Amino acid sequence: MSVAHQPSMFDVAEAASLGPLGARVTRHHLSRGAWLDHLPGWVLGSDDVLEVLLGDIGWRSDRRQMYDREVAVPRLLRWYAGDEELPHPLLAQARHALDEHYASELGERFVSAGMCLYRDGRDSVAWHGDTIGRGRSSDTMVAIVSFGSPRVLALRPVGGGESLRFTLGHGDLVVMGGSCQRTWEHAIPKTAKPVGPRVSVQFRPRGVA
Repeated sequence: MSVAHQPSMFDVAEAASLGPLGARVTRHHLSRGAWLDHLPGWVLGSDDVLEVLLGDIGWRSDRRQMYDREVAVPRLLRWYAGDEELPHPLLAQARHALDEHYASELGERFVSAGMCLYRDGRDSVAWHGDTIGRGRSSDTMVAIVSFGSPRVLALRPVGGGESLRFTLGHGDLVVMGGSCQRTWEHAIPKTAKPVGPRVSVQFRPRGVA
């Protein structure tokens, strides 16, 4: 698989590393017990990670039933179980740093790493919550690290209401917590703008998907 990527002019670190978490994280309180943490540029030297992720790491296409026909899922997928080695050592470091930072709130460790490759602006994910498993009935967290071209993460309350939009750039971190997965929905909308590839790495606790 080959996906073209233009290296960032601003991410000039020679090797991939993590910035601090702590007070740099901005928390946005939503409603009904949901919240979202945002930290731009958490990963430094993120071009190095993206180059690996755009390689042959076992990306697969998927199909889903929509009404009376089967259609292609508009993105590529890769899922790593907790016992699988992640494709870049910085991702394991990121998961460990998230475990330490959110230990008192989450009460457990992040385990799996789901990955989505948005090849261009035509790739997207529709409105949804991560409600397969414990996210349907219990508070939990999903931590997402973005690599590549900026894309909009949109959120809206379940049942309707004003939506929020966050532009996630190269190396950015966003964490959805509290009741977010069952009381809010999120999406990556399509865009007609010329954009390069983006990889989303989603860390989840056991039993959340």
